[in-house]
Amino acid sequence: MATLAPPAAPSSLDLFVAEPSPGTRRIDLHVPGIHCAGCIRKVEGAVRALPGITHARVNFTTRRLTAEWQDGRQDAQAIVAAVEGAGFDARPFSPSDVAAQGGDPASRRLIKAMAVAGFAAMNIMLLSVSVWSGADGATRDLFHLISAAIALPTVAYSGMPFFSSAWGALRQGRTNMDVPISIGLILATALSLYETVTRGHEAWFDAAVMLLFFLLMGRVADSLMRDRARAGVAALLKQSAPGALVRAPSGETEWRPIESVAPGMTVLVSAGGRIPVDGLVLEGSSSIDRSLVTGESLPEPVKPGGQLLAGTLNLDAPIAMKATAVGEASFLAQVVRLMESAEQGRARYTRIADRAARLYAPVVHLTALLTAIGWLIAGAGLHQALVTAIAVLIITCPCALGLAVPAVQVRAASVLMQRGILVKDGSALERLADCDTVVLDKTGTLTLGRPVPAGRLPLSASELALAAGLAAKSSHPLSRALLAAAKAEGVTPVVLADVSEHPGLGLEVQHEGETLRLGRPDWAGASAAAQGHLLTLAFRRGEAPATLIPFEDPLRPDAAAAVARLKADGFDVRILSGDRESAVRHAARALDIGTWAAGQTPAGKLAAIEALKAEGRRLLVVGDGLNDAPMLAAGHASIAPASASDAGQTAADLLFLRDSLMAVPQAVETARRADVHVRQNFRLAIGYNILAVPIAMAGLATPLIAAVAMSLSSIIVVGNALRLRAPK
Repeated sequence: MATLAPPAAPSSLDLFVAEPSPGTRRIDLHVPGIHCAGCIRKVEGAVRALPGITHARVNFTTRRLTAEWQDGRQDAQAIVAAVEGAGFDARPFSPSDVAAQGGDPASRRLIKAMAVAGFAAMNIMLLSVSVWSGADGATRDLFHLISAAIALPTVAYSGMPFFSSAWGALRQGRTNMDVPISIGLILATALSLYETVTRGHEAWFDAAVMLLFFLLMGRVADSLMRDRARAGVAALLKQSAPGALVRAPSGETEWRPIESVAPGMTVLVSAGGRIPVDGLVLEGSSSIDRSLVTGESLPEPVKPGGQLLAGTLNLDAPIAMKATAVGEASFLAQVVRLMESAEQGRARYTRIADRAARLYAPVVHLTALLTAIGWLIAGAGLHQALVTAIAVLIITCPCALGLAVPAVQVRAASVLMQRGILVKDGSALERLADCDTVVLDKTGTLTLGRPVPAGRLPLSASELALAAGLAAKSSHPLSRALLAAAKAEGVTPVVLADVSEHPGLGLEVQHEGETLRLGRPDWAGASAAAQGHLLTLAFRRGEAPATLIPFEDPLRPDAAAAVARLKADGFDVRILSGDRESAVRHAARALDIGTWAAGQTPAGKLAAIEALKAEGRRLLVVGDGLNDAPMLAAGHASIAPASASDAGQTAADLLFLRDSLMAVPQAVETARRADVHVRQNFRLAIGYNILAVPIAMAGLATPLIAAVAMSLSSIIVVGNALRLRAPK
């Protein structure tokens, strides 16, 4: 893991202050110590308390704090001091910090806590079996002492995720699912310790630790699902170059870190290099792979004056460019901001279990309290009243409720994986079941994103062997497609030497006294009618007329069936693409999709998504490119193919690993079935409590029996989850 640089000196912070609008100042700070919602509230609260602050927001994925203030009423150093005063380090935000950060440590802590609880539960249960079998007197007391020695540190360590969550909720004047869990664990452990010290006949360390283990199993499953969705922005930022080769006015060149490249500098980009900053071409001509931006797989030619965007790839020849936007003003940084904004909008979604906890927790507290009061009024001693109340807390402990969602999500993820669909975020299954509108990208989503010849190749075997020999010398997508098609027809490419590549035009070679050309139709000598066809190559041999080789980006084999099935499921299906209007119109007609838009930028796509959300629509977004990442993050749920860019894959909630677009309706229908099973689990858990609570309140169930009953309810919930099957 990269080592964080020390905080910038006060005098240097002003270099990182931007002016988003007249009279407003903004600074972005990296706060690596943020690990939970409580951390976010503390940092945001500390900054908002400063005079003049108009906006303070933390993005959890990137650990970026964005603070805005009125010009002259605040300064950057005071904001850093406020964050540090809240107990967190802060430094100017750098994309390299995000790209270097590892996984969420909370998941690792949960796994360790579960392992400790599981190990302790096994050992305590072995001791408990002896007590249940009739061990008495000194032997029983010894086993209780050993159980206490194992259980006390286990509950203190493994119970910390629940205790800290419950304490945080209570400090905010609210309750959550962890409050009754924490109360039950603490009281059961404390009373068991009392029984052990006073040499009582029963102690319930086994019940407390077993309960803790079951709860942690559900919490770990949920956390691992969430972790799969955290790397989106980091993967996106890996598209940025770490530095740039800058040419000084004197002609000397030097390598500079990307942070020290300023607008107006001349930057040199080699063939095959990634464009480090936004800018304009000064010298040279080349082809640029802009698929991360537009989704279109075909390179675009550029010449002096042409626009370049950070993160795109220079394919053919070296170029010199003038930097126009760097750092937070660059295209990649803008996409990161769009993704962060979209992700925070999705984070406001309230999960089913959270909604259930709002009612469940206070009911459990009240039931246990009334039980204790009732037994005291009936004349029982304090010990008996507490034992009965603890039995009520344990038997009503939301273990089954806590497993209701993760158990179904894990099962749904398993059955979808069998269909080649990877679920990265379990909560997305809940959101996916709610969706009513599907927004599809075209290139790489509705289509395969791999051009292939349209129909039979219009070349003889000998001509095809020569054309394939030229194509073998190029990395252009159409050249690769031609070479693959030739090999598929059993044609062996001719080995050609001294092939010349003309950037943005094509390939040329002298062979047996003839000039061979493969490339743009106009350059190869084709008729004017072929000009401007991006999906066309031309091959010319000597003085013979050029032969046009048309290509197409075919729709996925079952795209039409998938769209029809989505419509049958009640979805409004739309296309939102960065591709050319003619290509999008053709795909929309072929798939009978009436609403579509072409030529969309990442910001344009996100604006269209937000407009649909403002209408009250719950959107399922399906896309694959960098230009799709913001709208994938903004959708109520999102799916991407495995061929998607790193940013597209990690911004999406689900990935389909095969070429079949039927994965989309299958995922939706599985999510809807999973939602049914989750609600069944809630009904089972509530029904169990309706039957079990009166028994516990009547004093007919000891804490141990309550723990066994709670475990059985959890097994029933898991069994119901295992009934889930994937649709055909």
